Amino acid sequence: MTVALMWEARAVPGRGGELLAWAQAQELAGRPLRRETFRAPADRVLVITWWDAPYDAELPELPEPDGALVTRAVHRWRFESAGVS
Repeated sequence: MTVALMWEARAVPGRGGELLAWAQAQELAGRPLRRETFRAPADRVLVITWWDAPYDAELPELPEPDGALVTRAVHRWRFESAGVS
């Protein structure tokens, strides 16, 4: 089964580049099948990691960044693949 972990944070205005660099520099305790990082308006950063694991497996996730860098707590979601088309 493929499980995708999504991690999304919103930087303090004007600090989106710092948050992006911080997220890209974070090492995970394991190696995912794939890791992709996105940025969006309003200084938002999204990281998606794909894992070959059961849905409820213990998987390494990115931590919370320093509170001075973000406007709110990180949002996290977990999905299982429903197929590729």
